[in-house]
Amino acid sequence: MSKTRIDYFENKRNKNSQYGKYGMILITIILACLFLPKQPRFQYEFAKGQVWNHENLSSPYRFAILKTQDELEKDRENILSTVQPVYNLNESTSKEQIDQFNTDFSEKWQSARMDTLEDIDIETYRKTGNDLLVYIYNRGIISLNKRYQVRGKDEENLSETDKQYNYTLTVENVAQQKNTVDVFTIETANEYINKQLDKNYQIEYDEWLADILKTYVTPNHIYNEQLTDRIEQTALSNISQTRGVVEKDELIVENGNVINSATYQKLLSLRKVFEDEAKVSGNQSSLLIGQFITITLIISVFFVFLSLHRKDIFNNNRLIFIILAVITAMLGLLSWVTKANIPNYYYIPYCSVPIIFKILFDTRVALNIHILMVLIAALFVSNSFEFVFLQFIAGMVAIYSIQTVVKREQFLIASLVILASYIVSYLGFVLARNGSLSGVYWSDILPFIVSVGLTLLAYPLIYAFEKLFGLVSDLTLMEITNSNSKLLRDLSLKAPGTFQHSLQVANLSEAAAYKIGGNPLLVRAAAMYHDIGKMTNPLYFIENQKAGQNPHEELTPEQSAQIIISHVFKGIEIARKNNLPAAIIEFIRTHHGTTRVDYFYNTFIKNNPDKIPDESIFTYPGPPPHSKEMAILMMADSVEAASRALKEPTEESIDNLVDKIIDKKLTSRQFINADITMRDIQDAAEVFKMMLKSIYHIRIDYDLPKKAS
Repeated sequence: MSKTRIDYFENKRNKNSQYGKYGMILITIILACLFLPKQPRFQYEFAKGQVWNHENLSSPYRFAILKTQDELEKDRENILSTVQPVYNLNESTSKEQIDQFNTDFSEKWQSARMDTLEDIDIETYRKTGNDLLVYIYNRGIISLNKRYQVRGKDEENLSETDKQYNYTLTVENVAQQKNTVDVFTIETANEYINKQLDKNYQIEYDEWLADILKTYVTPNHIYNEQLTDRIEQTALSNISQTRGVVEKDELIVENGNVINSATYQKLLSLRKVFEDEAKVSGNQSSLLIGQFITITLIISVFFVFLSLHRKDIFNNNRLIFIILAVITAMLGLLSWVTKANIPNYYYIPYCSVPIIFKILFDTRVALNIHILMVLIAALFVSNSFEFVFLQFIAGMVAIYSIQTVVKREQFLIASLVILASYIVSYLGFVLARNGSLSGVYWSDILPFIVSVGLTLLAYPLIYAFEKLFGLVSDLTLMEITNSNSKLLRDLSLKAPGTFQHSLQVANLSEAAAYKIGGNPLLVRAAAMYHDIGKMTNPLYFIENQKAGQNPHEELTPEQSAQIIISHVFKGIEIARKNNLPAAIIEFIRTHHGTTRVDYFYNTFIKNNPDKIPDESIFTYPGPPPHSKEMAILMMADSVEAASRALKEPTEESIDNLVDKIIDKKLTSRQFINADITMRDIQDAAEVFKMMLKSIYHIRIDYDLPKKAS
């Protein structure tokens, strides 16, 4: 196929990729617009305790003032205090229990051998017990409901009198007003039995009879929870949601005035009336256009960031799809919460999104995605400033609290830190707005607890994203760097020298990545696997050869070079077969870049001075490293391998070796596509020098002054 034809198909593929990317962006924008509420927003943002910085605001129409939550709660308590619980009289209970007593009494009399005693009449005992049960059941037995005992009262300081309450007793659909003081409980009924038998001189064995009677005492005034709840709900439905009115053209707040509680409630009421009116009379077309422009602007800024700072993501439609899918899913969830009238937006686990993208990508990407999410979500909520403030703080804490996931408990610790940030920032916001915490309830904190609890779902979601889209996280990197994994165990057995080389390269690479701000875990994992292709022909690589054994002596330089170069292809093949992440495979592909196998190249020239060598035979296919971590691995691999050839390692020889190898990589333009600076390269070189000197136990000679004689 001609180069022109190849270029044609390459350009066509790139165009299709661009169309796919912008198509996904457009679909996301359209879906976000469909999710957004379809009514105009109240144009003023305000908070209690803040200064009104807008123009003087007068009421455009007459509207009622909404009651505060505290006022509604007080009304609710007052209404409920007037509702009496309903009990039903269960007449069958008394008849069944009394009949059962009379039926069982003779047997119990004989079992207790009472019939062997003189001057004791069984009928006297039976009649006395029967009469007591009849009286008790006629008066009534109730099981007290703690809900009505403590309603509106201080539970800790309740006296016995305070525990009594009025209730309604229904007898054959006829209601009677009762008080619990007028009836027995099981406890007071038992006390009454003891007292009456103690006073009855005809009953000599009063304790025995009392114990028998107590087994037949059970409530016959039964609490009707369903009917009581229905009465309460009917009463609560009559609570007025408003108090007073604001007349048309009445001044609500002046410019420069502090918004007090009364003004704040008027503004809340005006906003609700405005939005209710807008649902009916708003211009839907203009609203949709405005939302489309706003969301397009927010998403466009994010993609400008990707195009400038993360081209690898911007050019990868698979990664773009993941980001846009998560954003769309979270906006869909927020839309559902809005339509379902769930009382609080903070139940949504917003912080799970930055955590996921922090682990899958990096801090900058996670922060930008979180800002995008919060800005769009602010279009959904009514008090957007508070929402943006709390979510922005919590999101940043979520991102910064997870640096590298090396322990499972880090998720739990991060969740606790996020919860603390939510609570502290919320309390601070309330203090700044109200000047006190009197209006804060446990119910206000509950949504944060639920949200943070749901944030823990980020852990399994990360695993799902890795499997579905072929991504790699720190969690996966931790797993594959375990030297007991099957592939590394095979490497240690088949090519022990290569395995030791890989361990040393991993240590060098990890230390350099820490120094220059790369991903230490990623580069360590890549270093452990970068030479797995050598398992196929281990003896052709010097670190695995025994003294006196070199199979290259029987090959031409071209054949030897091709075997050496083939370890890259073999490594990719083995990595794919063992399902290593694509990111690790890319390190295997690039760790030699487009460098040349100089030893066999020079051997060819020496043996064939009259021939022009085909450099492609002696050159790795590449591509060169295209990330900071790949550049680190290339340098560490070459430096470690070359250091083994030093006959007498000294401080000077190691310094010269490292500088020579890195200069050669720079000269051959191996780092031109990697996001690594000359300062980074110099810092990495210093790390390599220091560690190699430590490995070879080089002592530094200090020119100390001699002691005076």
